[in-house]
Amino acid sequence: MGFPGFSNAGIAWLKALPENNNREWFEENKPTYETGVKAPMLALVTSLNAALVERMPEYFLDQPAKAIFRIYRDIRFSKNKTPYKTHLGAVFSRRGMGDKASGLYFQVSAEGVGIAGGAYMPPNDSLLAIRTRIASQFEEFHAILQEKKLRRVMGVLQGDTLSRPPKGFPADHPGIELLKKKQFYFWKELPPELLSSKKLESEILSHFLVMRSAMLFLDDAVLAKRRTASKRMDFLS
Repeated sequence: MGFPGFSNAGIAWLKALPENNNREWFEENKPTYETGVKAPMLALVTSLNAALVERMPEYFLDQPAKAIFRIYRDIRFSKNKTPYKTHLGAVFSRRGMGDKASGLYFQVSAEGVGIAGGAYMPPNDSLLAIRTRIASQFEEFHAILQEKKLRRVMGVLQGDTLSRPPKGFPADHPGIELLKKKQFYFWKELPPELLSSKKLESEILSHFLVMRSAMLFLDDAVLAKRRTASKRMDFLS
């Protein structure tokens, strides 16, 4: 836990960005972004990744720099034409799963620190795999979601929900409200004062760790389906 927090200059840059979200201001103040925001973000992600090697090895990255999202917005199909995100985010995904995995995510902005974990936009095959595992192992997942520390630290599971039971799942299943979900994630917001604190890294890590059982349940569902499909292909070949 060696990250010292973001500098005053970096935090001031983040505070100024929302009111100056244009290319001219960004280019003029890019040196501060590079040294006060981008470089510390990489240092934070690198240090977190090293901690995950020991504490949550399923989610550490071989190249931690790739965890960080670009600050540039994709404005091609958006009515909002401001060119930059007003936050910097990073995600750690289950090793070897690519975009099929859920993710441990955090972001920093002038408004504070956001921390999340789960399957935010799972592709259809992953969503079906997750629902199938919940249907067959509902009591296990329900127990995970009811863990006192998880509920105290991250709150309840969030995500958009279908208005009706998904096709192929009985309406009277005891976990029907979970089965109706299209997303499965936790979200917690922490105050902006944490940005400059030496506690920033440990706070993010502690929130990640408390979500571990839920994350593994979601990702193991997708991995189980992948192994089944692989065995089927081996048999057919």
